[in-house]
Amino acid sequence: MGDDPARLYRLDGVAHIAGVINEEPQRCIRSMRRQQGMRLDDRYVPYLQMAGLYHLARLNDRWFRLDEALMAGLYHLARLNDRWFRLDEALVSAFVERWRPETHTFHMPFGECTITLQDVAYQLGLPVDGRYVSGCLSEFHIYIEGGRPAWETFGECPEDADDDTVRRYARAYIMMLLGTQLFADKSGNRIHIRWLPYVARLEELGTYSWGSTVLAWLYRCMCRVANRHVIKLAGPLQLLQSWIFWRFSRFRPAGYEELSWPLASRWSGYNPSGSEKGPRVQICPDKGEFLLQFIWMPYSSPDVLQVVHPEVLEPRHMALWRSVTALIYFAVIEWHQIDRVFPQFGGDGRGGDRWFPSTLQKWHLLWDSCQDCVLRFDVVADPGPSHAFLDWWSQHGKRFLSPETQLGDPRAVPIPVEASQRGPG
Repeated sequence: MGDDPARLYRLDGVAHIAGVINEEPQRCIRSMRRQQGMRLDDRYVPYLQMAGLYHLARLNDRWFRLDEALMAGLYHLARLNDRWFRLDEALVSAFVERWRPETHTFHMPFGECTITLQDVAYQLGLPVDGRYVSGCLSEFHIYIEGGRPAWETFGECPEDADDDTVRRYARAYIMMLLGTQLFADKSGNRIHIRWLPYVARLEELGTYSWGSTVLAWLYRCMCRVANRHVIKLAGPLQLLQSWIFWRFSRFRPAGYEELSWPLASRWSGYNPSGSEKGPRVQICPDKGEFLLQFIWMPYSSPDVLQVVHPEVLEPRHMALWRSVTALIYFAVIEWHQIDRVFPQFGGDGRGGDRWFPSTLQKWHLLWDSCQDCVLRFDVVADPGPSHAFLDWWSQHGKRFLSPETQLGDPRAVPIPVEASQRGPG
């Protein structure tokens, strides 16, 4: 087992693409592109500032030129969103082959490297310090009118719109940013309703750690597409592609020397020439000079410091860039393992295991106190689910796997009393 080379390519029963790279050298991922139907309106700016998404909006400055000294938050992201973006699928495919789900790092000939919270802050201008994004939509009735969702189609905000109307359009625009720019999935043009409670409370949007949430989703999407049977990639793809360009000078497109904020906007308008893997990306990562092409600390250059927004450099955000912690995006939990990429922060190689006693102490303590977490309950003579539970389960659970054409909808079938009788048959 220890000498089996195949074990490196099979993680938790999932076939990693690296294990069949010689059999599928031309395998190329396909990016999921989401359509956006709203343009940025300068009347949304105060709400984007409030939400912490201003910098993300600035990734595209095609529509408006605004005073940067007055803006912060989500607006920058919205401006990036306005500009056309296409993923270099062939290039990203080569990096997917080197993504290791168990460490959340790219394994290169020179060691490990990865996308960190620092990269998210510089590339997208998103806040890092803040509350985690999680929970469930348990009070859906709040968003219901007349027994059905109050749907509305949003396009251009009317010129004569009052404050309430502008606020409603700003909410829709932020939902579009979240669902298409940061947390895009493979559902086509749909946006999850779980964002409704967040946009309903615009004043609280700026209190969340959008940077860590985005990174958690990118990690999960990368782990999924590393499976040889998955070829569609979703997530914050502008972050992924811009990170590659900033870290690996060899892959940068020519003619994009002007820097702007956030840094991912540097590549606005880039249109990759093809979608098939060629010699440029097939063998390059294995060449010896690849180490010389990696830039360990790209954000320390004077050119970057001239355009960086001071909000990103606040100590409360910068301190978290080096944290070994859990990244949370609803049910998605991924690990931020910067102890494996110390050189990206000016360190001298891997951090080793010396961080475990401190960073994982609470988990160790939780196990040590597991005796205090034992559930106590009465053991009955006739164990089994109650009739009330079975009635609820029949309405909400997925009881059968047969296709509907063979089985029909079982929810209309009443549960016989015998099925809920407790005790041995």
